[in-house]
Amino acid sequence: MKHKYFFITVMILALYITWNLMSICLYANVDDTKKCDVGIVLGAAADQNGVSEVYKQRLNHAAALYKSDMIDMIIVTGGKAKDNENSDAYMAKQYLLEEGIPEESVLLEEESVITQENLENSLKIMDDNELETALIISDPLHMKRAMRMAEDFEIDAYSSPTKTSAYKSFKTKIPFLARETFFYIGYKWYRLFFRNQVAG
Repeated sequence: MKHKYFFITVMILALYITWNLMSICLYANVDDTKKCDVGIVLGAAADQNGVSEVYKQRLNHAAALYKSDMIDMIIVTGGKAKDNENSDAYMAKQYLLEEGIPEESVLLEEESVITQENLENSLKIMDDNELETALIISDPLHMKRAMRMAEDFEIDAYSSPTKTSAYKSFKTKIPFLARETFFYIGYKWYRLFFRNQVAG
């Protein structure tokens, strides 16, 4: 009897994980890009040599949106890693300046370490600069979790996944998808118990 209950529990858990994984994959195709006040570029790694390939693709998408007049401002996010001289956001800004984005159009969020902090701190920047609507910019497989968090922070936000990604091959996509599934499920459980803190 114990083995039967164990098997049922494992099957339910497997189905729950699979359902969340599929929802992440399906949401990766959602693109609600529209004219907004600002684009929030969710952070990725950077060092003294520049931004990572993952961050670069997100920044390229933000630059394209700005140049096509879909956003008026760009918020780049990411704090300072232990051995770095500058924050990830600072390096991201330098990259955008090299891409021809005016300095006054790039706002820095330099305190965050995780996606939740990217969005929470960006909301404060939006409020300080009277920006009301935002495009959330990240890799397609990151968008489901990011948009759930944006909704919890009551950001008037729309999904704008990158057209290109550093995660191109099956070999690179699978670990990223597994990681996103793990963190998405973790966030869903977290918000059940800390919803008031999440919503501020």
